[in-house]
Amino acid sequence: MPLTDALRDDILASVPSLRAFAISLSGNGDRADDLVQETLLRALANIDSFQPGSNLPAWLFTILRNLFRSDYRKRRREVEDADGSYAKTLKTQPSQGAHLEFEEFRAALEKLPQDQREALILVGASGFSYEDAAAICGCAVGTIKSRVNRARSKLSALLYVDGAEDFGPDETVRAVIGGSGG
Repeated sequence: MPLTDALRDDILASVPSLRAFAISLSGNGDRADDLVQETLLRALANIDSFQPGSNLPAWLFTILRNLFRSDYRKRRREVEDADGSYAKTLKTQPSQGAHLEFEEFRAALEKLPQDQREALILVGASGFSYEDAAAICGCAVGTIKSRVNRARSKLSALLYVDGAEDFGPDETVRAVIGGSGG
């Protein structure tokens, strides 16, 4: 159905009632104006679905009510954080740096002598105890402890890391660099 002058006039005549209804729903004049504007835009975009001779104000009010309810459901899931205080409590590391950090870590790990790298991976990354790592490598527990300590020191120096907290939140990396072997 094309938008005729008479239909346009009927839509415009409904605006004050639509605004009053929107205010009663939202309790906010600015929000009500946004709802009315969106209602009119949707009505005009879907004017072909309006049946001539049916109740135009009822059709418009239905659109407005549905918009309000949809928006209400959406807003209910959102967290109001105007001052950013909630966002500050969220701790998610940026993902784009993780790949670069991993590559730096892998390159530094490759620079370690084979025996130190092997001991460090067994104890730090794989979670084996010093005793289990010693059994796997066929050497004394003290030898494994010494290799892991030297590997951690060299790895920290290669990565310019003073402590595990300098290399991000990854638990495996923290274990390898910071030490938590048993």
